Amino acid sequence: MLHGYRGLESFSFFFSAEYAQTFLQKRYEKLGCPSPEQRSYENCYPFLYYLEHGNVYYTQAARAPIILQPILLFYGLVHLAKACILTEDPFYPETTAVLAHGVSSRKRKKQQFQFFQDEVKFQKNGLFPHLSDKLFHMKQDEGDKTSMEALLRMIPELETLFWQLEGQTNFMPLPEKDGGCFVSQKALDFYHMTESRFREYFLAQSGISLEEMKNGMARLSETPNPYIPGQQTFLKFDYYQKRFVMPLKKSHRSQFPELMAHYLLLYNLSMIARYETEWWGEAVKMMPNRDYPFIQSFLKITQEKSPFLIFCHLTAGLK
Repeated sequence: MLHGYRGLESFSFFFSAEYAQTFLQKRYEKLGCPSPEQRSYENCYPFLYYLEHGNVYYTQAARAPIILQPILLFYGLVHLAKACILTEDPFYPETTAVLAHGVSSRKRKKQQFQFFQDEVKFQKNGLFPHLSDKLFHMKQDEGDKTSMEALLRMIPELETLFWQLEGQTNFMPLPEKDGGCFVSQKALDFYHMTESRFREYFLAQSGISLEEMKNGMARLSETPNPYIPGQQTFLKFDYYQKRFVMPLKKSHRSQFPELMAHYLLLYNLSMIARYETEWWGEAVKMMPNRDYPFIQSFLKITQEKSPFLIFCHLTAGLK
């Protein structure tokens, strides 16, 4: 699945009302939904149109100038995310409360505003908390905040840029050998833990156990997956390098889903592109600081990575 993904083309098998209805019915039966056949018929075309519209937004974003990309990519992700929600919530949208974005940003930016320091605040209702709950079984605290820098550090494909511009790294790769993944003994130094304590921590953070260290490496008991229903993990999949990585530091957001990080970054960038046109125009044309290379790189990454993460959710459990 990881190596067979072919971008937006991989969604093509969903574009059959007959298949989509059967697909949703099986999902609803697993959820214990009453009248799964009826619900799947009612949700079949909304599911198809969410995927189709999302596909169109991403396709247009790839052709658009960078000043428009955040808006197109955000709404592309919103539509794909709604298709995912329909696989977990047969009655979506049950109320108008779930239709809002579910997150807010500072409308007027301060002087000398820098994107890295900007923040978004989580709201009680809306797509963001609903998506977090239905896809990842995680509750977000109303009023909680996170910075753009913290979110960018959750994107493993930005690792090279962080090293080049900041002299810092955020992740440790998990080497692959003989069909398995391994963790280097160096992780014990980064986490300041004994081997036994680290093995406990790794299991709690990933749901995967570690074998004992041999020759400076510990083998994972199973191969990680970018998305496992109902399981939270601190492991991330580097889409460019085609390998899994783990964060170098402990954090209360270590298990924060990467898809949600893409959502929050695109939300804020789309708001800036729409309402902070002077700052956005200068950032794109003048490139005054580190904001631009990180924003440009992220927009390129998310065009490919966020549909991939959606695809991993939709195909989880499929044979």
